[in-house]
Amino acid sequence: MEKAEVKQLLSKAESLELTEQEHQKAQGSFITLAAGTTHYELKGEGETVVLVHGYSTPYYIYDKLFERFVAAGYKVLRYDLFGRGLSDRVKAVYNTALFCTQLEQLCEALIPSESFILVGTSMGGSITTEFVKRNPEKVEKLILLAPAGMDSFKPPFYMKMCKIPGFGKWIFSKIGAKSLFNGCAREIIYSKEEIDDYQRQFAYSLQYKGFVEATFSSLIHTILDTEHTVQAYKAVAKTSLPMLVIWGTADKTMPYYQIERMKEICPQATYITYEGSGHIFLYDEGERTYKDISNWLTNLK
Repeated sequence: MEKAEVKQLLSKAESLELTEQEHQKAQGSFITLAAGTTHYELKGEGETVVLVHGYSTPYYIYDKLFERFVAAGYKVLRYDLFGRGLSDRVKAVYNTALFCTQLEQLCEALIPSESFILVGTSMGGSITTEFVKRNPEKVEKLILLAPAGMDSFKPPFYMKMCKIPGFGKWIFSKIGAKSLFNGCAREIIYSKEEIDDYQRQFAYSLQYKGFVEATFSSLIHTILDTEHTVQAYKAVAKTSLPMLVIWGTADKTMPYYQIERMKEICPQATYITYEGSGHIFLYDEGERTYKDISNWLTNLK
């Protein structure tokens, strides 16, 4: 991407209010939940799959999996977490309780009588395991892609800085938009021709006010709250729920070393390692990811 375009996209960061008029111009559907409006897409017929994205990238991160699931005969639901994409920037603490309640209310409204396959990537791993802990009867199978939440996670320096009261929030407000934009596609390894489009879609979400504040709160209250999330993983491990975990060895965001701790906590899960793959292999290597998920699901039947 040319520097001029990057500059133009970043100049629009946090510049617009996310209003009803903005919703009307967008693709997808919207539903009002207790905390605010959620942007979602529901498509297909058959067994239901629910896709939960991660820390900063909205539901388009599932572009490579969504249509493949639909084409294979599944009904698929994906949505934007609060604070991302076209979902409301709600005034709240962005912790697993907020995100789990959003998911519960969304499912109750759209697929009320169904149990389903639940997929979470990155921070979506923290959200989906909390959901299973609270609603074990709703989930038939759990699939985690480079999940967050292990207490073996060693936060990089910038995350430690963000925990400093007052200073952390201030510095994040100054550099967060640029940092998130520059880093959103850095782990695309095999589909480099798609990096520009990926960043443009990210910038679309970034232009709405509240994105930076929401991601900061999520970092402090979800990503770094591993003590709480580990308890959810332990609760999942006590169930008989079929569980698949896929992780890339070149993951810089949620480093691969955490898989050893996860195997201690959830020894019942099936683990697949992608040698040389980065954090967003589900987008970077969509066909491969879907194939492995599909094979796993087939072998369970």
